[in-house]
Amino acid sequence: MATPSKTPPGADPKQLERTGTVREIGSQAVWSLSSCKPGFGVDQLRDDNLETYWQSDGSQPHLVNIQFRRRTTVKMLCIYADYKSDESYTPSKISVRVGNNFHNLQEIRQLEMVEPSGWIHISLMNPRTNEPISTFMIQIAVLANHQNGRDTHMRQIKVYTPVEESSIGKFPRCTTVDFMMYRTIR
Repeated sequence: MATPSKTPPGADPKQLERTGTVREIGSQAVWSLSSCKPGFGVDQLRDDNLETYWQSDGSQPHLVNIQFRRRTTVKMLCIYADYKSDESYTPSKISVRVGNNFHNLQEIRQLEMVEPSGWIHISLMNPRTNEPISTFMIQIAVLANHQNGRDTHMRQIKVYTPVEESSIGKFPRCTTVDFMMYRTIR
């Protein structure tokens, strides 16, 4: 029997942002967790530091809830996992659910990961229309960990929306750091 191949890492999400095609919108949401150890909560999950992490503290499934104030277009989630550092705390099976609130969540993606080390990109495109989903809430459920681990570690989660074209006309995308500093009008 062949062993499953390791989950390959995706590109750093900061590179995707620099292309000007997506924008990180996690700061516009209210984040909550099913459980966490003291000092290992939402702040560590969102601090842009790959050395810190959220650690759950309870029975599975472990949940990350991301709620927006209004219906929001979401193209992709990026999750950073590191099997070498976290071993049995590393998620091996994740479910992504979307909906208007906790009561009508629908699973849209389920993925199994084998010893992930790096960014995992989860597309949230509607398979029928090939358009990004529009939702009030996203829930990430950790259904299983490697080596049957009980608690989980997630180091970072990023939420991305597509950048819409200008209504004034088509302008070239600002992709360098210097251009991106001045790309908006205040």
